[in-house]
Amino acid sequence: MRKTLLATLIGATLLISTGTTVAATAYVSNEKDDSISVIDLKTMEVTATLDVGQRPRGLLLSSDNKLLYICASDSDRVQVMDLATRTIIKELPSGADPEQFALHPNDRWLYISNEDDALVTVVDVHSDEVLAQIDVGVEPEGMAVSPDGKWAVNTSETTNMLHWIDTSTQTLIDNTLVDQRPRHVEFDADGKRLWASAEIGGTVSVIDVASRQIEKVLTFQIKGVHPDKVQPVGVKLSADGKLAFVALGPSNHVAVVDAKTFEVLDYLLVGRRVWHMAFTPDQSQLLTTNGVSGDVSVIDVKSLKVTKSIKVGRYPWGVVVTP
Repeated sequence: MRKTLLATLIGATLLISTGTTVAATAYVSNEKDDSISVIDLKTMEVTATLDVGQRPRGLLLSSDNKLLYICASDSDRVQVMDLATRTIIKELPSGADPEQFALHPNDRWLYISNEDDALVTVVDVHSDEVLAQIDVGVEPEGMAVSPDGKWAVNTSETTNMLHWIDTSTQTLIDNTLVDQRPRHVEFDADGKRLWASAEIGGTVSVIDVASRQIEKVLTFQIKGVHPDKVQPVGVKLSADGKLAFVALGPSNHVAVVDAKTFEVLDYLLVGRRVWHMAFTPDQSQLLTTNGVSGDVSVIDVKSLKVTKSIKVGRYPWGVVVTP
């Protein structure tokens, strides 16, 4: 029954694609090499290594895929790379130790977590102006902005909370207590639910955005893996909202979840210490960054098989994919 359900969900998910794999380029931040690896997803090979600031972690793209934003954590800067020339064109005043960030749908307001200062810094990426600095919990990390642009949500690893920021006023208006060490937050496509991973708690909380209350808490059990190694970090949702993928850290697995029923459908073995993930544009493949093994695993979404391991730099952390 589970295999039949999984096949049905995968088939529905892949209907959003054209049926043909689209050639794309992946950019991977190498935390200990101060570099970005560039992967040609047609050949599945690293074609370039780009020097960037110190300890790059979070990555994101502008809406037109022309700019790559880079959290250079130990440089205390967000760097902006022009992907046409693959050069850094400017640095934004990010606040101390930026780790993750999220771009508002207006493609202008960048919400940045400052891990060492318990702040979220809001920067206008057009004017390079700091619009606000918002006090949040201890060790903020995860950031997400809702599809309608109403909410920016931050996670604080030590306070174990999600912090809800009203983007119309750039003020904190509510908090949601979750399990220990929340690392990442991800809105679904319609903005009605928010998924939040808790690394030490070993869970993912699914939150109803309207009430800002927890709707469901997911747990994970992998045969032959000690529960202490099951540490959820990155979360990715399919565009049709049918599947969720959860990176489970030092367990070296990605969980596949039915995003409607919240049933865990499968566990996929990837590289060591899986951090974050990104879909290819047609969602036929999912890439994972594996920090300890220093590689990227390529998951074929239709078959749910790992088809390739691509060696990159030391401690790959973030990943984005452009068409």
